[in-house]
Amino acid sequence: MKLLLHVCCAPCSIECVRALSDEDIDLTLFWYNINIHPYTEFRSRLDALRQFSRDENLPLITDDEYGLQGFIKAVFPSEEGKRCGICYRIRLEKTAIYAAENGYDAFSTSLLISPYQDHLLLWKTGEELAASHGIGFLYRDFRPLFRKSQNQARQAGYYMQKYCGCIFSEEERYCPNCKCGASAQCGVDNQVHCRKDE
Repeated sequence: MKLLLHVCCAPCSIECVRALSDEDIDLTLFWYNINIHPYTEFRSRLDALRQFSRDENLPLITDDEYGLQGFIKAVFPSEEGKRCGICYRIRLEKTAIYAAENGYDAFSTSLLISPYQDHLLLWKTGEELAASHGIGFLYRDFRPLFRKSQNQARQAGYYMQKYCGCIFSEEERYCPNCKCGASAQCGVDNQVHCRKDE
């Protein structure tokens, strides 16, 4: 199977890539993350991913669009709890379209490794987009590999982000009076964003 894997960052990609490689899948990484802000964060994550792709000798396709304005227009204002779903759809649709137009059998995403993402919504969104664009969506529950992937990233010296990526998750991570009612102690080892349901 020829698979296009949407990747959000190096730390989340490591064990997804290894698990898929064990399945003898022909894998290409795909970076499209207009949700990541500010620009310095965007560059740090992309630079780390480029290093990871070199280290693993994996092809990496990048759409370097820094989409602050477009992303904000898409998600704000939105109903409570809808922001992440819009974000998933934007990124996965770009991946599905690229995969369909370039001869891939299926697409997937490294977001599936995070215990902080809505897996049911990711799966449904992936399946809907696959049907719309005439391509397969490969769902795997990579969550049991999350800590291992994070540890591998630390050992390799890859940049470790401290929040999901968007400006709203940055606010939730660092603002002592954020809407989720938590502050810097939230997340896993202070490496991920805080969410209301954590």
